[in-house]
Amino acid sequence: MFFRRNLPKVTAFSERIDHLRSAGFTLENLPDGRVKAIKHGVAAIIGDEGANQPDIERAGIVVGNEIATLLSGGYQMFLVTPSGKKLPAQAEQLKALHQFEDDAKEALGVDNLYNTSLGTTSRDHAYDRVAGYSHPKPRPWDKKVAQ
Repeated sequence: MFFRRNLPKVTAFSERIDHLRSAGFTLENLPDGRVKAIKHGVAAIIGDEGANQPDIERAGIVVGNEIATLLSGGYQMFLVTPSGKKLPAQAEQLKALHQFEDDAKEALGVDNLYNTSLGTTSRDHAYDRVAGYSHPKPRPWDKKVAQ
């Protein structure tokens, strides 16, 4: 037919993981079916979110045997390990993390969105200026009038 549209080829999760290996990533299979990908001191946990779509669940700098994820302090980025160790992030680490995410998304065939392609993004935020804001002091005009 003249107007027949070609259907996109569905790539299996295992094939996408093989693309990571060929792109120079070191892979470790985890017991729960996810994969830990490591390259140049940066690592990520990659899982199958269904329909053969990979999901980069957690990416960060390798600190010891843990993956330290980014925490935005408002004035500076920090690396926080699952055990609670908090380190200031250096510019080289942020560049390596950004490059890692770009390379991993390209090898996995995942779309790289505009806001993440601009630079390193963080899922966690802890601004010290707004600490305790969730329980603000009552304002005089907010007090209920007794009837």
